[in-house]
Amino acid sequence: MSEFYKMKIAGLDRELEMFSVSDKLDIAAFIIFGDVELTVAGVTELLKKVPEFDIIITPEAKSIPIAYEAARQSGKPYIVARKGVKVYMRNPIDVAVTSITTQHEQHLYLGESEVNMLKGKRVLIVDDVISTGESLDAVRKLVREAGGIETAAAAFLAEGDAAQRNDIIFLEKLPLFFK
Repeated sequence: MSEFYKMKIAGLDRELEMFSVSDKLDIAAFIIFGDVELTVAGVTELLKKVPEFDIIITPEAKSIPIAYEAARQSGKPYIVARKGVKVYMRNPIDVAVTSITTQHEQHLYLGESEVNMLKGKRVLIVDDVISTGESLDAVRKLVREAGGIETAAAAFLAEGDAAQRNDIIFLEKLPLFFK
């Protein structure tokens, strides 16, 4: 039988299923896929908190619905930092990243057309959860390399120590569960 962590996000009650990351740590998994009600409500609240921006960027993949909805509500474009190079990506740039949920090194990539979209623009970075900050740091490096200007980094949830950071905007704190 699964255990759940109950919380309120953007005024909506949700139960997050618990998973073991190691023999010393469990996390409450926040999976936004398929939760249209929470995606819309959360983005509405998040957009009230962020400064002006021209374009949105998000790392692939769980936060794509958040970036899409932020683009829909704001009327601004969004791009996705991809986890692999695609044949249609000319002259890709990349950075390495290791996150709490992937547990191994990955890379995030932007193609030349995405780089050109970011150049000189005010960029809003969005994610579903910021925990260790590794994914955020990788996206920040991509934005800088592309010549974009970060206006804010925002997420639905700040997990663990990330909730103490003053360089991110978030809706709710999500604890880590140490055994």
